[in-house]
Amino acid sequence: MEPQFWHDRWTKNEIGFHKSDANPLLVKYFTELALPKGSLVFVPLCGKTLDISWLLSNGYRVAGAELSSNAIEQLFAELGVKPTITRNGEIDRYHANDIDIFVGDIFDVTRTMLGPVDAIYDRAALVALPENMRSRYTSHLTAITDHAPQLLVCYQYDQRAAEGPPFSISHEEVRRHYGERYHLTLLTSADVSGGLKGKCSATEHVWLLRRG
Repeated sequence: MEPQFWHDRWTKNEIGFHKSDANPLLVKYFTELALPKGSLVFVPLCGKTLDISWLLSNGYRVAGAELSSNAIEQLFAELGVKPTITRNGEIDRYHANDIDIFVGDIFDVTRTMLGPVDAIYDRAALVALPENMRSRYTSHLTAITDHAPQLLVCYQYDQRAAEGPPFSISHEEVRRHYGERYHLTLLTSADVSGGLKGKCSATEHVWLLRRG
């Protein structure tokens, strides 16, 4: 999947994946990470998700990575904050109080750029990537965050019935990517109301990943 795919989605406002409220699964299960206030939460492929506003309003710091500058300009406008923008290699860093968003290819984001990460919240990254990119992504994510604990939300459905993204991620695939690095706990599984894009039944899973 080429970067232009996502640039086009944001330019054309084809963002059905963007939710108008904080994800209820985040609200319900975030405490499983047991993070003190002020902890830094990394949100990969964050878009302009309202989950960021929820994290900030609950006393956490946020770092994010996003390909589309359009999405991040909308994010800061909706937060009512004017960011400072600096260039670091191929990445533009949008900075404001308690928030840093790294705009560009996530594979160009380094551990040095991020600094110490206390936890990862992945609701939209793993499911957004095609199968041939997911192993590279999960290896990179764990490397730049020093194996930070993670709250992972993903979908499972018959991939033949609907095209991704979001892509179907099986339990076996989660274990394949993360089983050697983390202790995995499936916190909940729930049917997606109305199915995936109205095309097929789907289940949403929430995983807690802790250092093994």
